[in-house]
Amino acid sequence: MRMSPEHSARKRRAVRFLQRYVLNPPTMLAVRMGLVRGHVLIETIGRHTGKRRRTVVGMHVADSTGWVVAEQGSHAAYVRNIEANPSVRVCIKGKWRTARAEAVPDDDPKLRLDGFGRPRHAANVRRFGTDLLTVRFDFAST
Repeated sequence: MRMSPEHSARKRRAVRFLQRYVLNPPTMLAVRMGLVRGHVLIETIGRHTGKRRRTVVGMHVADSTGWVVAEQGSHAAYVRNIEANPSVRVCIKGKWRTARAEAVPDDDPKLRLDGFGRPRHAANVRRFGTDLLTVRFDFAST
């Protein structure tokens, strides 16, 4: 069943508040220390301010490519920042790496999530997401 645009917007606001002020601060610290498996910090450049912006995301890394399924799709600020400037940094297990990121709208995000091999993560992304979008991070092109 598809959500109405108003319901999607309310859900996005509630999830954004919960993540920004409750879940992300301690998770960011744990990721920086390399304590959390499957999650990374991504650092983008703000499209309006030019400031560095960091957020926690679940990422699956295969070879020199990282895959993220953005819960809020192109509504997520980090996705809009990537569209404006695809050069990013990613903190994996406490180590920063540079990458080139891009949204992949023709990819199936639900199938991509299933390929992560983390059913609990996939269930949470589906539960809290309103507009799933796959984002690819290429570590080899930097």
